[in-house]
Amino acid sequence: MALEEYKRKRDFKQTPEPAGKVVRGKGHRFVVQKHHASHLHYDFRLEMDGVLKSWAVPKGPSLDPADKRLAMQVEDHPVSYFDFEGIIPSGNYGAGTVMVWDLGIWEPEGDTHLMLAKGDLKFRLEGEKLKGSFALVHIRARRPGSKGTEWLLIKHRDAYVQEPYDIDKYDYSALSGRTLDQIAADAGAPKWRSSRQAASSSRTTKNDWLAESIAKADAKKRKATKSAALAASPPTAKKVTSKKSSATQRAVAASSAIKKKASPKNRRGR
Repeated sequence: MALEEYKRKRDFKQTPEPAGKVVRGKGHRFVVQKHHASHLHYDFRLEMDGVLKSWAVPKGPSLDPADKRLAMQVEDHPVSYFDFEGIIPSGNYGAGTVMVWDLGIWEPEGDTHLMLAKGDLKFRLEGEKLKGSFALVHIRARRPGSKGTEWLLIKHRDAYVQEPYDIDKYDYSALSGRTLDQIAADAGAPKWRSSRQAASSSRTTKNDWLAESIAKADAKKRKATKSAALAASPPTAKKVTSKKSSATQRAVAASSAIKKKASPKNRRGR
């Protein structure tokens, strides 16, 4: 994809984003950026051919081989984008908070270009959170209008497998240790603007299917959290709270009566 699409979306007279130069070399870094835009997702990026090859992963990567994560290939990013952590202002393309969720180095398990051409890219990661062997597998989407950019991110079985894997346990930046909320609350965090406006919620876009997938995942997670909270709460919690409130009122009333009885005026009157 080179960097044409990346440049098309940005006005570098207004934004401090990297200008998008291809950096020739044999770098093999990777970064996963947690991005809370209109919907929460993770951007998985591999340094390759002087750019960051990028995939949007709605549910994020997993160390559980049973989790075959949808990964939508998006435009290449410049390698200088590698350590961006900050805020994209409202009204801009991708508006929201960006966190460097994980970073490290990667090594291909074979010829990179041949594997990409075949749609079966095997590699190893050595990051703070992600380690071991993985694969990006190109799939044929059945949805109408597909542009063939759908892949699956899959963990191979090795010493680093975690079954099951809860990505929310690792909700902190590998770069700064901060959470998304802490980054969002930082008035001094880096901000950029884009020449491409954020899509209106009332307008259909080519990425609506991705937003829908993320929304369904968010709803499912909220439902599971609510069910777990209800299961953990005692069924008589409401009654207990009510009784505690009544008991407190009685204690206050009794205390007032004792103080009134013990006042000097009442003792003289006896």
